[in-house]
Amino acid sequence: MAAEAAGGLGLEHAVALLATAVVAAPLFRRLGLGSVLGYLAAGLVIGPFGLGLFRDPENILHVAEFGVVMFLFIIGLEMRPAKLWALRKEIFGLGAAQVIACIVLLTFVGIALLSWVGIPPAQGWAAALIGAAGFVLSSTAVIMKMMDDAGETSSAAGQRNISILLFEDLMIVPLLALVAVIAGLTVGVPEDAPPLWQSVLLGLGAIAVVFLAGRFVLNPFFGILARSGAREVMTAAALLVVLGTALLMDVGGLSMAMGAFLAGVLLSDSVFRHQLEADVEPFRGILLALFFISVGMSLNVTVVLDQWQLIGAGVLAFMMVKALGIYGIARIFGADQREATTRAALFAQGGEFAFVLYSAALAGGVMSAEIAAVMTAIVIISMALTPLVVLVVRRYLPEPVENRDGVEDAKDLHGRVLFIGFGRFAQVASQGLLARGVEMSLIETDVEMIQVAATFGFKIYYGDGTRLDVLHASGAANAEAILICVEKPEVTDRIVALVKSEFPHVKVFARAFDRGHSMRLVQAGVDYQIRELFESSLTFSAAVLRELGFSDIDIAETIEDVRDRDAERFEMQLAGGIEAGRGLMRGNMQTPKPTPFTRPRKGGEAINEEAEDIIGEAEEA
Repeated sequence: MAAEAAGGLGLEHAVALLATAVVAAPLFRRLGLGSVLGYLAAGLVIGPFGLGLFRDPENILHVAEFGVVMFLFIIGLEMRPAKLWALRKEIFGLGAAQVIACIVLLTFVGIALLSWVGIPPAQGWAAALIGAAGFVLSSTAVIMKMMDDAGETSSAAGQRNISILLFEDLMIVPLLALVAVIAGLTVGVPEDAPPLWQSVLLGLGAIAVVFLAGRFVLNPFFGILARSGAREVMTAAALLVVLGTALLMDVGGLSMAMGAFLAGVLLSDSVFRHQLEADVEPFRGILLALFFISVGMSLNVTVVLDQWQLIGAGVLAFMMVKALGIYGIARIFGADQREATTRAALFAQGGEFAFVLYSAALAGGVMSAEIAAVMTAIVIISMALTPLVVLVVRRYLPEPVENRDGVEDAKDLHGRVLFIGFGRFAQVASQGLLARGVEMSLIETDVEMIQVAATFGFKIYYGDGTRLDVLHASGAANAEAILICVEKPEVTDRIVALVKSEFPHVKVFARAFDRGHSMRLVQAGVDYQIRELFESSLTFSAAVLRELGFSDIDIAETIEDVRDRDAERFEMQLAGGIEAGRGLMRGNMQTPKPTPFTRPRKGGEAINEEAEDIIGEAEEA
């Protein structure tokens, strides 16, 4: 094919990439190894040292790097400026401490490895320092993908991890400057090299342009495009913003990923945020998968086989020492053992920015070609091992031990009513029962909730309602009613199934999350269920109508009509599925009405009685 002859990609190459991605990701996720490792393995299989379907993985890697760029843009959309400002201590405190400590530790590891192959410290310190600096820059793509898969991105620990990654992205600029300085000291400065102050000003100028454009240009720009009504133009504009910002940062000598992140942050308060995220997401997913596949292709198996002892020792030494350094810094900054261990496992690897740093060191004469190839192999293998390391750590790391001071386990309870879960919903629901002196037993799994509720006069016992022994200890067998008020629908479903099976005589009242959950609960045989927001929403609507000047009689009739329609629709859905009864729900879309027509009558009169009848029937429907 012409494209292939020109060194590009043919159609068969595109099919091979998509096929390996489609097969590898589900297979490795099914095995519990994660999609990242699947993509890396797939790249190794189809790359130049596997089946040989691709001979030049660097071309694919350059394109696939935009997957990382788009990933950081989406993360930036979730990071509002106020939220980012709140993380400043983690970014410049925790992030800086981790990076500096690990560079120092890994430099000594690099010097030791080079001494092993006969390079004395006086000659190898520069290469060891740059090798350590490159390995410190963890893979943003690998870490963010694994945290995203585990649902940890929005957690407090996840936000701290993101802060560290942001600082590492910022560090690519001073580290590249460090390479230039070391090259000048050891090799000499090229005559055509720009001065350091010029590079710094260029980078600051790029950041200023992105900031000003995001603050004053992007929102009006997207507003104009939105009014045009062309959906594909909005998608093209979203890609233009991401790639244009990345290009601007690249020209300024900065990280493309950092530029995309900054653009996302500046657009995080925009009314177009969700649409931008939806437009970019499909491209991000495909290109990110392509990035991992191309990294797998880039592993030089020949170098690994020739230098297997050095590379094997390097992988173990770099990963272990970096993990120890990260763990120590995390503990110093107040992380508990679980968070510190998990962070050490996540970050104990090199990343994609190491390739940039090593290329600059090779071009500047700081690293030899052989050392650069060895360090690149060490980084790639560490990236491939990280999902396995994290999997093992998460599997065998003990669950966090809660401080249960003053909290008693459920035992020999005998209330007339048993509450399972005692959050805000249950607390309000309990007031009517308490007003009538109904004896109740309360169990909850949230220790903090139990301790806080005790200050308000509630005696709550620790107990998991999904366990049969806990239900027996809580008096479920002798209770007249069990009130299931937990927040998660799947937990409610498990408790309902267990109670209906083991205690069929007990009345079961359940809190439902949404309409579909209500249907499941009715089908499971609960005696009563209510959607958690239904009645409060009706009360809210009634208050609005009252403020708009409607009478109390009209409001009562209206709310009762809404309630009746909802009940009728719910019965229809139980029989015909979630889509049934849609006509009973009012909407605010304009319904086209038939155009009145006239017909001449004898005597020249014009009438439209038939049209009026049609309109009347439509309005009644």
